[in-house]
Amino acid sequence: MSAAEVEAVWRIESARIVAALTRFTGDFGLAEDAAQEAVAEALVSWPRTPPVDPAGWLMATARRRAIDAIRRRTALKDRYAVLAADPVVDEEIDPDRIDDDILALMFISCHPVLSREARVALTLRVVAGLSTEQIARAFLVPIPTVQARITRAKKTIAAAGVPFELPPADERRERLGGVLSVVYVIFTEGSTATSGDQLLRPDAAYEAIRLARTLAALQPDEPEVHGLLALCELTAARFPARTGPDGTPILLADQDRQRWDFSAVQRGLAALAKASVRGLGPYGLQAAIAAVHASAPSVEATDWDRIVVLYEALGRVAPSPVVELNRAVAVAMASGPAHALAIVDELIASDRLPGSHLVPTVRGELLTRLGRRPEARAELELAARLCTNQRERSVLLRKAAALD
Repeated sequence: MSAAEVEAVWRIESARIVAALTRFTGDFGLAEDAAQEAVAEALVSWPRTPPVDPAGWLMATARRRAIDAIRRRTALKDRYAVLAADPVVDEEIDPDRIDDDILALMFISCHPVLSREARVALTLRVVAGLSTEQIARAFLVPIPTVQARITRAKKTIAAAGVPFELPPADERRERLGGVLSVVYVIFTEGSTATSGDQLLRPDAAYEAIRLARTLAALQPDEPEVHGLLALCELTAARFPARTGPDGTPILLADQDRQRWDFSAVQRGLAALAKASVRGLGPYGLQAAIAAVHASAPSVEATDWDRIVVLYEALGRVAPSPVVELNRAVAVAMASGPAHALAIVDELIASDRLPGSHLVPTVRGELLTRLGRRPEARAELELAARLCTNQRERSVLLRKAAALD
């Protein structure tokens, strides 16, 4: 079994393993460390002796590492004795409890004792199984910064004695924003991978959708929960048409819309209707944009003026350089590339997206439409150098070469 296969198993199972170990040990940091030791051992052992049940192997090995660590902690002999005893089944049923270890783990990672940045980084590391490099790229911050946030977060959780359990209903609302932002970033990583040789990471994306559905059941009166679920469903509906048989990315204008998952579209529109009851928030507005795309028969027939208005509204309630860049793309379709280029150049002048391949990608497309081919090629080549996803990079290089 190759290292890539080990990584694939870890990516799928890491959250469940860490969550189960946290419930078992009562120690969030210990659980994550033990799980990491297990996957490190798998990288050495599995190429020689592939396990019959990879997930079970990881769980059993991580559990042994956790017990070994507890044994070494002489001050925790009493806890070890409890762990060694037969498990006690709690017969009392709490109707407000959701039996989902991963969701409980997310609420722990999003505990209010942590800063927002630490909550997101810790949950992405432990729940989504993302590397520190992937998290750093998602948030456009240095890798050492992410590493420091995760280390401090685990120490803070341990010092605060946060129990492994879903918080009471009144506390869930307080932590909901952090949880939603984590689900959103997990989904975006799945819908367009920041690195590697695949455009999509469906396992991460569909896990985010599962968590969003669970959150919608837990907090049915929160519009933004339904807004996020709608956004995920409507975006994932395009997955079947976004890549060719060999994994090559297919741009929106070239997609066979008959291959879209229209059941996902219907689920997304239903969730968007629930989100619209009290007015749309940031996730709901993004879902509304996705809904415009989902209802259009082609790129040319898309209501780009409405998309521009929705991006303007999104920029007021949740301003960010990425929102501005996306607005520029919509403006180009609605009013022409010259108007959009002014928006992009303003972003460059303010240096609001340093190191991102997205800005030169959009600028290269706009310059191509304006007939400024040498400048366009330079921008697309720059975007290819900055892009860390091999599939996206190949598309950018082909576009640049076509301008010769």
